[in-house]
Amino acid sequence: APFPSSTSRAPDNANIGSNPGPHLGAGRRSAYLVVMNRERVIDVCNVDKSYGELKAVDSLEFSVGKAECCGFLGPNGAGKTTMMKMLYAKAMPDKRPDTKIDVFGFDPRRQELWIKSMTGVAPQDDDLDEELSVVQNLRIFARLQGMPHAEERIEYLLSFMELTQKKAAKIRELSGGMRRRLIIARALLNNPQLLILDEPTTGLDPQVRQLIWDKLRGLKNEGVTILLTTHYMEEAYQIADRVVIMDHGKKVMEGNPHALLESQIEPHVLEILNKGAAPALLDGQEGIRREEATERVLFYAMEDSLLRQVAEGLPRGQYYLRQSNLEDLFLRATGRNLNAGQ
Repeated sequence: APFPSSTSRAPDNANIGSNPGPHLGAGRRSAYLVVMNRERVIDVCNVDKSYGELKAVDSLEFSVGKAECCGFLGPNGAGKTTMMKMLYAKAMPDKRPDTKIDVFGFDPRRQELWIKSMTGVAPQDDDLDEELSVVQNLRIFARLQGMPHAEERIEYLLSFMELTQKKAAKIRELSGGMRRRLIIARALLNNPQLLILDEPTTGLDPQVRQLIWDKLRGLKNEGVTILLTTHYMEEAYQIADRVVIMDHGKKVMEGNPHALLESQIEPHVLEILNKGAAPALLDGQEGIRREEATERVLFYAMEDSLLRQVAEGLPRGQYYLRQSNLEDLFLRATGRNLNAGQ
């Protein structure tokens, strides 16, 4: 069971209330008060995780503030999901004396039940029970969470994720978007203060993706801290207050996505789709940076005047003149070549 037992001990520095409310058990109420008095929800420092010879996470450090959305970006195999799992003790870090993992003031290596009682997790894999209906899946999970009287919460979450009309439907009858929304609803059953989402909108159509983004914005406005991994740069740009870009287990860049775009990459791009048509005029020009992909050439610049001049001489449909985006920054930080995990 994910809830703390009566013998679980809070950290020595926790601000524990002496009068738990009637709607929460004493342990859960005390832990909730700890959260309400902390401005920083997560502190991670000097964390490693190895699988044999593979170092999945390498000396990682980051922090997440209360009601903040932090997005983890990186190629497959960068260590994003592994780091998420270490926050709620699904995986354990390598042993080193200077490692620190602090979630709500608790260490998942010793106090995982406290963390789980305040955390909701929506994994990337679809692990819904195909033989049960939508509402039955939520009821079963509520019982596992120690919530015997959860009907009101279940009805609220079905409405919140716009699944009320499908409550009696079997899981096999649901679309991919409905299944994803149900997994997120399940993660919200225990009214968590921290929501961890692993690739929440992978494979979903734009309408469902936008709906989920709006729901996550609403949760953040209500004070929920959100951690997500994603391959959608637009997703991170739209909803994350801060992004952590990882590659080969290491953090290579961190900051507000809008601020990173302003400070870490040129704002204008001329993307030429046929490498052979790339004009030599731009090569060697001061203030112009060239990047090559397999069949394309991209020229980055602080000013767009020269890029526009060159674009006028190119055939229509053979180029894009555009603003740089988070994907450009991501590829600059992690490289354009595939790694072994991709």
